[in-house]
Amino acid sequence: MLASVKSYGLNGISGYLIKCEVDINRGLPGYDIVGLVGTATKESKERVKSAIKNSGLKYPIEKITVNLAPADTKKDGPVYDLPIALGILSAMGQVDVDKLSKYIVLGELGLSGEVRKVNGVLPILISARQDGYTKVIMPKENCIEASFIEGMTIYGVSNIKEAVDFINNEIELSPIAYTDFDTIKQNKKKSLDFKYVKGQAQAKRALEIAAAGGHNVLMIGPPGSGKTMLAKCFPSILPELTFDEALEVTKIHSIAGVLDSKEGIVTTRPIRSPHHTATTLSLTGGGRLAKPGEISLAHTGVLFLDEMPEYSRNSLETLRQPLEDGVITITRVESAIEYPANFTLIASMNPCPCGNYGSKDKECKCNPNVIKKYLNKLSGPLMDRIDMHIEVDSVTYDELRSEDLEEPSESIKSRVDKARDIQVQRYKDSGIFSNAKMSDHLLKKYCRVSKESETMLRMAFDRLNLSARAYSRILKVARTIADLDGSENIKDEHIIEAISYRSLDNKYWG
Repeated sequence: MLASVKSYGLNGISGYLIKCEVDINRGLPGYDIVGLVGTATKESKERVKSAIKNSGLKYPIEKITVNLAPADTKKDGPVYDLPIALGILSAMGQVDVDKLSKYIVLGELGLSGEVRKVNGVLPILISARQDGYTKVIMPKENCIEASFIEGMTIYGVSNIKEAVDFINNEIELSPIAYTDFDTIKQNKKKSLDFKYVKGQAQAKRALEIAAAGGHNVLMIGPPGSGKTMLAKCFPSILPELTFDEALEVTKIHSIAGVLDSKEGIVTTRPIRSPHHTATTLSLTGGGRLAKPGEISLAHTGVLFLDEMPEYSRNSLETLRQPLEDGVITITRVESAIEYPANFTLIASMNPCPCGNYGSKDKECKCNPNVIKKYLNKLSGPLMDRIDMHIEVDSVTYDELRSEDLEEPSESIKSRVDKARDIQVQRYKDSGIFSNAKMSDHLLKKYCRVSKESETMLRMAFDRLNLSARAYSRILKVARTIADLDGSENIKDEHIIEAISYRSLDNKYWG
């Protein structure tokens, strides 16, 4: 008595076919599961046994051997509970073998026979569709998430008895209706509006440029100057999330187990703000199942690090690869998993422990050596990867008391959207969507400057002791400024403004 059920496993954000082979033979009652399985999968033995018995179905009093193929890839988690259970019932003749063979099966089992939701459904379904599989039996709780995948016939079940009756044609189930991403209501979390931020014109301008070109920003200033409020307003001017971006970020959130099952898909750009006590592992991802961390969860959105020097040095240095390549690689003994991590970094910091170093109207009481030690918590290579460094000084009393509202986020966002549209058209055949991701080849093609601008760049390169990376980032920022102005060419004033966003390197770290 041999049966085989198709299921899927995950490697990073990609799924791969798993065959659950079940063999029932005469012998002493027992249950063995093989195929390089983890603890959670091994424990399925007890869940499957209780679920079958408590559902009024027969459980074999014979020798059961379960093999999860391919045997050389690690399998972990409860996602194989339902396929194993149906495989056992199929081997006993309680389930229609021919009909079961047409489906991919996913699901965790409760002891009562309940089918519970599992993580990673979206990437599994996308991979299954690419492999030519279109019929799936899965937990009903995952149905909203699955409804965004076009071209799939998906049936949600609440318990194992319902699954068995459906396969045996004893009941009818309606497949999940496809949900069009464009028709769902954008359930946005309300962001603060820039119209309530008093003063800080330079900081607002820098954040507008950052949103328009996907650039990273570091804000330096004394406590209470508005750095955190500016960062909280930043999401209100970001471009809308496209469907392709939504699918990609939803994959990551689904694997991490943080996806809202009522929403089913991420509809707005994620904003992640980990506390400064966050461990390196929580930022990068990893652990037993190599799950994505905060860096990947911020993909297509914003990673906000408040008081950046307070984070551990090791944690900050892990930002180097994703800031440069847009991916984070988690290496383990058995495999190396790559997660997307294409985010905009918004960071803030005080210039010294007391916060008043460099302030126009407040006196710093810190020892020079203490200031140096504090600033050096951020390494040169990391600072080099942050496109724009801006100073945020304290606002005046008159600015705070003014009842006049500043420019609203809606107006700023309209300019950002126009600049992004220009970039989407410019890079439509290049696989990127913003100036910040330009390669060296594209940099030479789209960032040509006049002789006067070249002279200014040379002077800045020598005076500010810039690296080749900083030079290229100045050009990328200048390209974005030109796009905001609607200019086809980068002009001298665009270069001057872009250079000004690198001058703080010399002031604080020089």
